[in-house]
Amino acid sequence: MKLRLARHALGDAVVVAVEGELDLFTAPFLRDEVRDAIKQDSARLVLDLQQLSFMDSSGLSVLIEAWRLATGEGGGVSLAAPQAPVARILRTTGLDRRIKVYSDVDTAVGEL
Repeated sequence: MKLRLARHALGDAVVVAVEGELDLFTAPFLRDEVRDAIKQDSARLVLDLQQLSFMDSSGLSVLIEAWRLATGEGGGVSLAAPQAPVARILRTTGLDRRIKVYSDVDTAVGEL
């Protein structure tokens, strides 16, 4: 399995569930999904990372772009439930200080 994406509305936010591996080859798919979600649905975006097992620098780039796009539209981005390897990358790079990380989707939506 490489990457599966699912998008749904929750309150006045849009949640994109990311499952599989986020790397150089799959990052463009998430980039397109995030752009569409922000433009079509809501600038309040939660990325559900519970089923994301791997992320490299290409994935980090998509997260940063999502944050810039959403905040530019007056919204924001939150990350929900990253597994340990992904959470470690977020901490190591300091991205968790720029984009808030929550333990679950409901909390992320409520705090966004």
